[in-house]
Amino acid sequence: MSCEDESQAVKLAKLYRRTGVDTRGSVLVEKGDAGELTQSFYPPMQDGGDRGPTMATRNERFAEEAPALACRAGQGALDGSGISPDDVTHVVTVTCTGFTAPGIDVQLIDKLGLPITTQRIQVGFMGCHGLVNALRTARGLVAADSDAVVLIVCIELCSLHYQYGYDAQRIVSGSLFADGSAGLIVAGDDCPASGVDSPLGEIVSVGSCLIRDSHDAMTWRIGDNGFIMTLEASVPGFIETNLREFLVPWLAKSGLDLDSIGGWAVHPGGVRILQSVETALELPSDALDVSREVLREHGNMSSATLGFVLQKFQQRNVPGPWLMLGFGPGLEIEVAVVR
Repeated sequence: MSCEDESQAVKLAKLYRRTGVDTRGSVLVEKGDAGELTQSFYPPMQDGGDRGPTMATRNERFAEEAPALACRAGQGALDGSGISPDDVTHVVTVTCTGFTAPGIDVQLIDKLGLPITTQRIQVGFMGCHGLVNALRTARGLVAADSDAVVLIVCIELCSLHYQYGYDAQRIVSGSLFADGSAGLIVAGDDCPASGVDSPLGEIVSVGSCLIRDSHDAMTWRIGDNGFIMTLEASVPGFIETNLREFLVPWLAKSGLDLDSIGGWAVHPGGVRILQSVETALELPSDALDVSREVLREHGNMSSATLGFVLQKFQQRNVPGPWLMLGFGPGLEIEVAVVR
């Protein structure tokens, strides 16, 4: 992000202080000899028409950096579950920040020692709720084959798509997004694994709702110089107005209501997103503390972020059932109940 004068710099600094983000990770940041943080991917802006590295350059960097981070998350999921790589039958990869073929799925099979017969599915370009889409996919796979073991890996390198110039839309997204990866295992009831250590629970139900007349409120498009995000100020209002109307009857189909939920795993898309969920559902003031903590510690890592929220729920023995909730271009609401 480039400021043209002091007033813009002051406004930018003020905005960053209001994001709720203290630290973020990026594959582009390196430590210098004296321990200082440096980056060389984004050179100084040359003129008003400079838009930074080309899309090809950004995607090449994705291909270089993403596999190692994805494999680390995938290995962590295997280690944490006690499931052998030999037992994995499917890989579901999730990303909206870069694409290659052969892709991350092939790298996971090679580097984690998964069977060469592992079946692959890519959940692509679905944004912040991508993990919920992956869980829906995995749930269908294990329902069709009770022996199935599905490894889900979300890998997002959002820092590859920071934009030059002073644009209100891109300032907001640039202040929130970061890099991250998360891995989970979804196993069928009859999978040959010896047993799963510390399971998160059972995926009880999954759902989806398109908010009408909101198509332009949030967009994610491929540009000549990276992926371009539009994030209108109307997004929290759309959520606040429509969420309860969808969620209450949807929960009732599973014999649940808002008071039944023990843990609210809401994707921390930003401070105002979380506030809109709290208001719409009339949640207690501490209901989204874990989501806010993840936002503060890591920023918005798109699809990987909910994985971090679930990990904290598991570590803290948050009582179930848990409700996963994410929002993405559409505007789309994606939801899952884990019990």
